Amino acid sequence: MHFPTSPVVAWSAPPQQREGTPLLIALHGRGADERSFADLADHLPAGPTVASVRAPIAEGAGYAWFANRGIGRPVPESIGRTAQWLFDWLESVRSQHTSVSVLGFSGGMAMAGGLVLSRPQQFAAAVLLSGTLPWDAELPEAPDRLTGLPLFWGRDTDDQVIPADLVARTGTWLREASGADLTERTYRHMGHGISAQEIADVGAFLTSSWRRTDDGGAG
Repeated sequence: MHFPTSPVVAWSAPPQQREGTPLLIALHGRGADERSFADLADHLPAGPTVASVRAPIAEGAGYAWFANRGIGRPVPESIGRTAQWLFDWLESVRSQHTSVSVLGFSGGMAMAGGLVLSRPQQFAAAVLLSGTLPWDAELPEAPDRLTGLPLFWGRDTDDQVIPADLVARTGTWLREASGADLTERTYRHMGHGISAQEIADVGAFLTSSWRRTDDGGAG
């Protein structure tokens, strides 16, 4: 399967305005593309640069992060290859920014989870929305893997897209074993989507996390 040399990215600011800002990498859901989060910065407090990244695998009218064995179940070799591809790209842009955080929705949550499980020390914060962690994908799952990482987990109780067993497993591990500094929020009546209240909560969480980084704390 051919991967592009580097990702297609919708940036929230031109290069000259990115220097010295926190970077938020935004990963869209399966079958979508980088336009999903192209205006995310407009809904966050001023300051960060948002890089909305297009996944590398063509999927219908959009793109996917990995091949899967069913909803929320990545093929290990596939998610591993995409993770390395994203880390290689990240090395080319990291130096401009004060910190790097990641946000993922649905399939993008599994991908974001794969990134933080692989290299938690590289991220100041993680936002995981409406999905599952990438279980049984040959990624580190040991207790305390995410110790100290500010992590926001948001989901809608009416969402029926992600298998319930994977959501339950994710919740148990995040709360009881991850070691993350967890902020958990549940919402109702949006289904498989992101509400205005959830985005506001994400903005407040990220602002607090970036302030801690600037003050020499976590990340």
